[in-house]
This record gives sequence, C-alpha cells and structure tokens, in this order.
Amino acid sequence: MHLLNLGILAHVDAGKTSLTERLLHSVGVIDEVGSVDAGSTRTDTLALERQRGITIKAAVVSFPLDGVTVNLIDTPGHPDFIAEVERVLGVLDGAVLVVSAVEGVQAQTRVLMRTLRRLRIPTLVFVNKIDRRGAGEDEVLRAMARRLTPALVPMGTATGLGTRGARFVPGLGPGALDVLADQDDDLLAAYVHGSVAPARLRAALAVQTRRARVHPVYFGSAVTGAGVTDLLGGIEELLPAAAGDPDGPLSATVFKVDRGPAGEKVAYARVFTGTLRTRDRILFGDGPQEGKVTAVSVFDRGTDVRQESVGAGRIGRLWGLGGIRIGDTIRGAAGTGECADVARSAYRQHFAPPTLETVVVPGPHADRRALHIALTQLAEHDPLIGVRHDERRQETSVSLYGEVQKEVIQATLADEYGLDVTFRETTVICVERPVGGGAAVEFNKKDGNPFLATVGLRVDAAPVGSGVDFRLAVELGSMPYAFFKAVEDTVRDTLGQGLHGWRVTDCAVTMTHSGYSPRQSHAHQGFDKSMSSTGADFRALTPLVLTEALRRAGTRVYEPMHRFRIEAPADTLGTLLPVLARLAAVPQSTGTHGSVCVLEGAVPAARVHGLDRRLPGLTRGEGELETAFDHWAPVTRGTVPERPRTDHNPLNRKEYLLNVTKRLGG
Repeated sequence: MHLLNLGILAHVDAGKTSLTERLLHSVGVIDEVGSVDAGSTRTDTLALERQRGITIKAAVVSFPLDGVTVNLIDTPGHPDFIAEVERVLGVLDGAVLVVSAVEGVQAQTRVLMRTLRRLRIPTLVFVNKIDRRGAGEDEVLRAMARRLTPALVPMGTATGLGTRGARFVPGLGPGALDVLADQDDDLLAAYVHGSVAPARLRAALAVQTRRARVHPVYFGSAVTGAGVTDLLGGIEELLPAAAGDPDGPLSATVFKVDRGPAGEKVAYARVFTGTLRTRDRILFGDGPQEGKVTAVSVFDRGTDVRQESVGAGRIGRLWGLGGIRIGDTIRGAAGTGECADVARSAYRQHFAPPTLETVVVPGPHADRRALHIALTQLAEHDPLIGVRHDERRQETSVSLYGEVQKEVIQATLADEYGLDVTFRETTVICVERPVGGGAAVEFNKKDGNPFLATVGLRVDAAPVGSGVDFRLAVELGSMPYAFFKAVEDTVRDTLGQGLHGWRVTDCAVTMTHSGYSPRQSHAHQGFDKSMSSTGADFRALTPLVLTEALRRAGTRVYEPMHRFRIEAPADTLGTLLPVLARLAAVPQSTGTHGSVCVLEGAVPAARVHGLDRRLPGLTRGEGELETAFDHWAPVTRGTVPERPRTDHNPLNRKEYLLNVTKRLGG
C-alpha cells in the first residue's frame, strides 16, 4: 500500500481543523465530526487549543484511502506559530492549502503558498465555507490568481453559494487546458492542432500537480461535507506517494517532540530511507549522540499503534531517546554521514527566526528554578523559543514571533507546571557584526594571565549571511585536540554576546597563537593541575582574548527589518503615507489596481505591531497588512540598543577574573 504524508495548511479561521475532522469522518475513521467551537476535535488536544479554538501544535492522524495510507498533519494557522508549520514542511509529500470563500486570500495564505511553491511541494487548494453568507467563487479565484499564483486549475464549480445547500459540481472547465498547456509544449502543440482527449488532459494534470507546476482547486464546505469526496479523490489521484527504500541505510528526521505521561520524551520522526526497529542503536544530532530505541508506534486509522518497526516513507513515534531534539537527523549507529544528508536536507529553516523577546516574570509564589526547568522543556519542544537565563539578575527571557505566543506560554506554564507568570514589555532582538578586523593574544604565565594557556585570536568581518567561521592558523598538532575544541566551542558561546550584548554573526575567527603546559606530576603522586593545562584554562581564557579582539575590530548593531505589503482603498493613500513615515517605514513601490492601492517597502520590526494596530483606523477597516522578516539594518536612529549581559562580563577584565577564578577555585 502506498503512503502519503499530507499537510493541511491555512490562514487562521479558514476552517482547516474542521476540514481535517470532515476528512476523517468521510473515510470512516470517526463516527461524528468534532467541533472546533465545542472543543471536540481529534487533532486539537491541548486544553488551550480547545479553549481558544485555534491549532497551536502540529498533530498527526492516519486514515486509509483506497490504495493509499494517508498520514494527515494538521498545522497551526496563526502566524505566531509559523515555526510549527516550518517543522512539518520538511516531511511532507503533498499539501492541501485551505482558503476561506468568505475572507478570501489573507496575508498568511500568501506566506504559505509562496513557501510551498519555493519548496516545490505538490499542493491542492480547497476553498472552504461555500455555505456561508458572503461566499464567493469567481472573485476568490481571481484573487488567488493575482495574489498566489496563476497556475490554478479549477476542478469544478460551486452552486448555491451562501446557503446550506451549496454544492460542488466537478468537471474541468475550458480554462484548465490553457493553464496546463502553458507548462507542457507537447500539450500546447496538440491544443493548437486540434483537440485534446480528456484522458490526456487528466494525465497531464496529474503529472504537473506532482511536479508542483499547477494547483488543482476544489470548492466545498467542511461543515456540510460539500466537495470533500472530490477533494479525497484528488488527494489519491493527483498527489505523489512517499518514496524511499526500506532496505537502504537508515535516514530520518525529527519534526516534533512531546513528553509522555511519565515525563519521557517521545520523538515524531519521518523515515526517508531504511527501517527503524525497536531496540536499534542509532546516532542522532550533530554530536552525534548514541541512543537505543525502546519502543515504536505508527499512525493507523485515527490512532497510533505499537509496532516493532517503522519503514521508509512512514512517520513513527519513538521512545528511549532522552537527548533528542527537534530537527535532529537519525541514522544507524554503523552508518555513514552520507545517509544523514538525506534527512538533513529535508529539514532546513524556511521561515525567519523570531525577532522579539520578553522577560518571563514569576508570580509571588513561583519557584524560579522550577520555572527555568519548565521553560527549558518548552524550548525542547520548540527550538525557536530561545531561552536566555541571566544568573546575576535571576531573570529568564524567551524569544517570540508575536504576542499570542505569550498567552500560550503563560497558559502552558499554568496548566502543565502549576507556575503563575507574567511578562515584561516585548522588545526586538538585534545582532552585531564586526566593522573591521582586530586581534588579541594572551601568553601562558605572562602579563597577568592566570591561566595555563596561550590563546591568540583574530576577528574579521565576513559576508552577510555567512554566520560564524572558526579557522586555525596554527598547526593542529601543536597541542592536544581537546584544547582546540575547547577554544572553538568557547568562541561560539562567547559570540552569543558582543560588545553591546547581542549575538555576533557574519565573522571569521582565526586562532593565531596556541600553547599549553604539558602534563606534570610529582613523584609517586597523581596529576598536578596547578602545573598542567586543562580544558578549563582554555575555556576561561578564550572569552578575554576574543572580546579584546572584538573591541579592536569594533562592532555595529543591526535591527531586524520586515518587508511589508499593504492593500488599502486608493483614497486612503494620502492618510497612510505620513503615518508610515512616522513609523520609520520606507515605501519602495506603490501601485493601484482599480480602487485598491498596494504599497510595498520595509519597516523596523519594532514598529510592526504599531502599524498593524493603526491600519484599520486609517483605512476604514479595509486595509490588509502582510509582513515578514527581510533583513538586518544598521541602527541609525537614537541610542544604540544594549542588551544586559548574562555572562561574567569579559569586557571588564578585573570583574571577569574575580568571578571566574572564584568559580574555578583559584
């Protein structure tokens, strides 16, 4: 039986979870369609999901469809949870993008379709809510062709729009041939010279859909079931089955991590090649770490069942891997790095990282240590929730996409951990980049260096987007490898806080000097660490050298900039432009389509929330804003933002040495 890993994606309130329920009911997995409003849906299992009627965590449910077993993955629609969608994209064989026939194309719809097309994920479109008052067909199709892609193939028409009797009437219209011929020269030639047989047209539709060149469009209603049977037929006929050799080397990707009733980690993994069996010893992560799988379950007919193995193409739940994290690749313990590349290439970042952060403030009776542990566990489930702990101030901050995430974190801490918290005002996350080059060196036992180590480092600016590159200008054999590793690891950790406290990126760090004190021991006694270098010496000295090199190179602070797109009535343009200027937004293009104006440009991330809040009042409630992270720009207005340090502050040598030598027992 063929396998298909299918994602359901949509903007918030498009009816995505309701469609999932209807699909499960139509294939006989559930006897009654769950209700989002009543909190009785199969995939929204979190208490907060049921209370708010939104999807927060991706959920997997399986069902049979004639000759295909479908693993259906329901994803969040709210843009604050785009990271959850990102993790799913790398494991999909196909997708259904849900659009509301009433609200039409929304900003989040454009973000999702743009990503699906870029990744070439075969995608069907389901226009939902045709039974609702205000539902449209032609206008929605025109909007999708203009704002999503013109490569749309309507698979039929809707009748009785806006009534409970609304129905979907299947049948390819004459426009389908035009769209398909644009992508197929042979089909175009046959079209020009005469007629095209329906069978050939249908075959071309299947081929081009599987290649993500065109996107079939169905109309229907998740509430009444209209059009759902036709959509199921399209899923079976037009989307590709999962590929992969079950006898090949093991290669899998973890896209979700939960905790079981006893607090144990449960990893959700898509197997790309090979077969993973209970009691197998595997490697995972970058370390890599080695672990033993103690139990496996796969999804089947609306639930998951224990099995001895999970093969290529399938999604399994894995127990026993205590150190596993989202994004980890899994390979056989005796495997090579090559097989891991298959999985690693499937899991890459498709959306920008969060650019906001806030300090979590514990309630009067909350245990700070318990709060730190709870936030660390939440970060394991969502690696883009960056937890940053400040020991000196006893504060913990988390990174965010938006304000709704605050509510989710707050409710999760209260419901699952019994912790009452509030938050400080949300601020933006900046980065630092070196301005030029700078070098520093500290020699073993010289000039006030209390550590038995010689470290010399040079910092140079590197191309934008290159990250951090660590290089050696000394011979690898000049001292034990463990000391080089200690320097490199400490360099990367130290660059988490630059001269202004922000993460330093786009730089090359070269080790220019190295030296150590060889192992010494007294007669008839053991190792004497007061005379011999240890890894701790290199880890303690490196921050001093690196920050001095950074100081000589100089750094500049960059703030996150979002690209924006505003659609609004053309007669409101004169009101919009002065407000955009006050928010430091820079329009880069302006166009009009009839009575609608479209502005595109860049705006500081710190001003996006204010723009979103003011837009309805400026546009009579008709304006629509779409924003997404675009680039980092130098801070040119006001004072340079500083971030409080959470380390021992190597910028202050006296303070640093006092704290570090005390910690090391010196």
